[in-house]
Amino acid sequence: MAEIKELRCVVGGCRYAPDEVRYTCPKHGELGALDILYDYDRLRAGLDRDAISASAISDCWRYKPLLPLAADAIVPPLAVGGTPLYAAPRLARHLGLERLWVKDDGANPTGSLKDRASALVLARALELGIGIVSTASTGNAAAALAGLGASLPDMKTVIFVPAAAPAAKIAQLLIYGAQVLLVEGSYDDAFEICMAICAEAGWYSRNTGVNPFTTEGKKTVALEIAEQLNWTAPDVLAVSVGDGSIISAVYKGFRDLIELGWLDKMPRLLGVQAEGSSVLAQAFLSGAAPEAVRRGRANTIADSISSELPRDRAKALRAVRSSSGAFITVSDEAILAAIPTLARLSGVFAEPAAAAALAGLERAAKEGLIAADESVCLLSTGNGLKDVARARQAVGAGRRVAADLDAVRQALNEARLL
Repeated sequence: MAEIKELRCVVGGCRYAPDEVRYTCPKHGELGALDILYDYDRLRAGLDRDAISASAISDCWRYKPLLPLAADAIVPPLAVGGTPLYAAPRLARHLGLERLWVKDDGANPTGSLKDRASALVLARALELGIGIVSTASTGNAAAALAGLGASLPDMKTVIFVPAAAPAAKIAQLLIYGAQVLLVEGSYDDAFEICMAICAEAGWYSRNTGVNPFTTEGKKTVALEIAEQLNWTAPDVLAVSVGDGSIISAVYKGFRDLIELGWLDKMPRLLGVQAEGSSVLAQAFLSGAAPEAVRRGRANTIADSISSELPRDRAKALRAVRSSSGAFITVSDEAILAAIPTLARLSGVFAEPAAAAALAGLERAAKEGLIAADESVCLLSTGNGLKDVARARQAVGAGRRVAADLDAVRQALNEARLL
């Protein structure tokens, strides 16, 4: 295991012993998200990068030596991580780029990158002897917790989700047997309720921006990308942003590898937000400090990145600023259009929040934020089957034809296929 050296507040630099604090910095409250830091000199001396590459373990647990778990920790049995990184030359040409890869994290067991965080949080709960884990979510984090929790005996999960979440996501939670409470309010309302109940009942909270172990789980996507690129980093990595937890975790993963001397650079991180939920982009453009960020509106079809007050705002702003990256906003129309574009030019079917990353890349390329000869990675965070209604909105319902050979020939002729 990677033995935790300390927990450090991202806002004030306050330092805590590994088991001194469970969630955020007591001095800086919820804003004071904690980094889990290691003795990197000791890790550097004891770890062999090539041994990790040669490991027979194909999922995220191949990186267990870089994670804050005991070597014999019980982990969920579902295969989380090890998702494909596809070269996408046609999509690259569409964007005017020479090199582009798509990291398809929709291939995880419950269909999103959030499985990575849930896997680690559940393993941590078992270490702590806690049998109930809870989260607030717009759908993906909840599905990840419910599905991975269902794979463990005697583990119970309780989910607080906005009642307006896509029906497919809610059905997924119920299928896994989680206790699901549909909150008649926003994600932020569900978040506050979840935190209050966890404190009252002694449950373990999986909430992003609060539990530092979620960052450690999600960072494995960055470790995979680096290894899949032969231990190099792309020049630019684009990812959609809601709460800010994924982009901050990507930064942490690459940062850990740089500290170990396994990488020589940090990619520029391009955070993409929907115009209707763009609190972090506005803060970035204005130069605002994390403590100056205020709750904004959240109205977008991309429910997975809809957040009135991003909980991981301090880490997310640090990630983009420290990497010399940028935030960019895209319209819901651009997000919808990006779903079929990504699918047709790479074969990856993404939900709206994931497709937002492509919409952001399209805008960034047009505005000159990315050079044609730079290497770029697009992180697709969730499978398109999560929100089929929006996919149908993007492409329509298809063409109906009579069960008649002449009618079929006519349709194929009009499509220039005959």
